[in-house]
Amino acid sequence: MRRNSVVVVAIAAALLSATGVAVAGDKDKPAIKSGDFGPIPSRIIQMQTAFNPALPGSGEGVRIFTRTVKHMSGGTLAIKIVEPGRITPTADMLDAVIAGDLEAAFTWSGYAAAKAPVFGVFATVPFGPGPEDMTSWMLEGDGSRIHREAYEKLGVVGIPCGIQGAKGGGWFRTELNTVADFKGQRLRFGRYAGEVIAKLGATQVPLPPGEFFYKLQQGQVDGGEMSTPAIDAALGFDKLGLPYYMPGWQQPSAVLDFLMRKDKWETLSPMLRIQLETACRANIAWMLSRSPHLQGLAMEKLKESGVVIKQWSPDLLKVFRAKSEIVLKEQAERDPDFAAALANQRAFIGQSIDWRKMSRLP
Repeated sequence: MRRNSVVVVAIAAALLSATGVAVAGDKDKPAIKSGDFGPIPSRIIQMQTAFNPALPGSGEGVRIFTRTVKHMSGGTLAIKIVEPGRITPTADMLDAVIAGDLEAAFTWSGYAAAKAPVFGVFATVPFGPGPEDMTSWMLEGDGSRIHREAYEKLGVVGIPCGIQGAKGGGWFRTELNTVADFKGQRLRFGRYAGEVIAKLGATQVPLPPGEFFYKLQQGQVDGGEMSTPAIDAALGFDKLGLPYYMPGWQQPSAVLDFLMRKDKWETLSPMLRIQLETACRANIAWMLSRSPHLQGLAMEKLKESGVVIKQWSPDLLKVFRAKSEIVLKEQAERDPDFAAALANQRAFIGQSIDWRKMSRLP
């Protein structure tokens, strides 16, 4: 199983080189032109995305994935990108796939946690693995198996199709230096991080991503998380004049998924299925290589815009970690699948702790 994963990653890396996939703004042209494949693909998949294709990182990943599929299939398979919310609300895409209202989806594993908490292990574990370790668990450990089996229970084929790096720590209207500073704050965070800050006296305010900027600008919420620095910068959060906290302890990494209902997936030929799976692994490789530089440029842009970038105090990070352990333990006690997946992930990553400590230069 692991050997096969290594082979697929090698193919994916070679594919990235061979196709000359374009990056932000399509500045670089692919080595193979679309016209080389003939005028009409034999199969077109309609795929709604959770991410605006114009946004950096995960949005770009949507475009890169579809282009890679077209290149790999020699033009016989094409994926038509459907904009976020066009057919169904982003948070409901999994339900739409299950119902047959949506042929395919490109989304975030965390949205599926509403149906099965185990998906939270792939998306929203506070102080969880970073993108490198998450990728290792997914492709070399049991992550992909657990992920696949969880989707199979819902009648869906779910393929890991990207690994997003850490979010920023959040934007806040007041400084948060101590536990006492959280009392009474109205903050937007994801589920588990929201439970953590609630234990500090804050109120979790659930808000769709599209509403957060305006609610924060108007003072209807006091702060919270949005996304990665690159996406936050692209969405104009630097214009709010608020401090930006780092690191994003609440989501160090997250898995992005390509979804199709199982019966629709099985109408694809075995070759097309393999091409989709390999294109997803190529997308993971691309996102891993793109993200560090992308986020670095975004941080520079934020600083040039006058954003004050602050770091959570060591004492607060200790509190966040301690409260996170309580929240995750409570979730594990409620859901055995979540408990088993989290234990598996931690055991796998724990095997390489010594290597990480000894191999990193001081």
